[in-house]
Amino acid sequence: MTADSAPTGPVPSAPDAPAPDADVVRLCADLLRIDSTNTGDPATTVGERAAAEYVAAALAEVGVRAELYESAPGRASVVARLPGADRDRPALLVHGHLDVVPADAAEWSVHPLSGELRDGYLWGRGAIDMKDFDAMTLSVVRHWARTGYTPPRDIVLAFTADEEAGSDYGARYLVREHAQWFDGVSEAIGEVGGYSYTVRDDLRLYLVQTAEKGIQWLRLHARARPGHGSFLHDDNAVTALCEAVARLGRHRFPVVLTPTVRAFLESVSEAIGVQIDADDPEAVLGKLGSLSRMIGATLRNTANPTRLAAGYKENVIPGRATATIDCRTLPGQRDAFLAELRAVIGPDLDLEFVQDQPALETTFAGDLVEAMGAALRREDAGARTVPYMLSGGTDAKAFAELGIQCFGFAPLRLPPDLDFAALFHGIDERVPVDGLRFGARVLDHFLRAA
Repeated sequence: MTADSAPTGPVPSAPDAPAPDADVVRLCADLLRIDSTNTGDPATTVGERAAAEYVAAALAEVGVRAELYESAPGRASVVARLPGADRDRPALLVHGHLDVVPADAAEWSVHPLSGELRDGYLWGRGAIDMKDFDAMTLSVVRHWARTGYTPPRDIVLAFTADEEAGSDYGARYLVREHAQWFDGVSEAIGEVGGYSYTVRDDLRLYLVQTAEKGIQWLRLHARARPGHGSFLHDDNAVTALCEAVARLGRHRFPVVLTPTVRAFLESVSEAIGVQIDADDPEAVLGKLGSLSRMIGATLRNTANPTRLAAGYKENVIPGRATATIDCRTLPGQRDAFLAELRAVIGPDLDLEFVQDQPALETTFAGDLVEAMGAALRREDAGARTVPYMLSGGTDAKAFAELGIQCFGFAPLRLPPDLDFAALFHGIDERVPVDGLRFGARVLDHFLRAA
């Protein structure tokens, strides 16, 4: 399906685009009002096609032809290519996902699908993960189309489904079935990076993602002899599983400083005037406030139990019990991590991989990185870029399979008191309107120079 045949949706026509941030707040609010909840179950995941059709229509309105691909009914992604002035240069990929994690409206101050503007923020599920960046990209591209601007090199746009559940129906599908869209692409930007951490009034560190942890979602299976609940049972699958899960949940894997994390800690230590203790790098984290949670998780491998399942009746001891473990591994640490995990849980449980995706790490150097810093400084004289590792995972894992060098750069200037890390998959997710406009302007500067 092409954008030419996509429904126009709620995108009104505009006679001109006075600035690259002119549309960004409205576009973001519209996207937030589309329920594109990814439950992880294809039977209950909704709205990805509606969001994709909205994006395709927003591009078609200004003459940008896009293609919409469904990997399964309703699981839609959108791709487009903007021709650049120098067609011989490698292309740049700009990617963002359209799906969001579930939200319980009863827990929120506003309805998570409201797209409400309140207290200088735009509220809704996906406001920072990551419909804000989708809106920035659309706002900049629409501005270019209306003003007749041609970027210096080809720009490939990808708005994907299913990032929140491993990318199988989104970015991985595109890479597997429609890789021709990424021919000649050498570099990419996406989530989560380019956001600010305020050191003082005249200095803000902007964290550029140059690495992300691997994803190993595991199921642990305990098997034992089933029987009547009133009997004595030394061989109980639920007991064996719970004991192993408790050991794993309390276990702390050793600190391993990767090049990216070491560079981040050194940059932060210089900025805040604190010396790094090589034997206790976590001491620096205490100076970072809420950011310490996100950065702290990149010092070591992690394994967090998230789900338990066993049994079918109160008086029947089941023959099987299952736990789901969300494991995140540092670059180069997967095998060592799995060996340590096995030692913690013991030899008797079976392991099943739900997802097994590698960690990524690239260098914080080159023309693209320089362009990021220059673009930020045009809007914020106190900006200084630093590399960091994301504790989660992104669609970059899929695009990296094509040899594309991936960065997280979705620029946002944040209020110093905002607990940004808590908003990811949290309640009352919101993005500052000034920061959203700032991000669109920075993205425009960056893409013109990239």
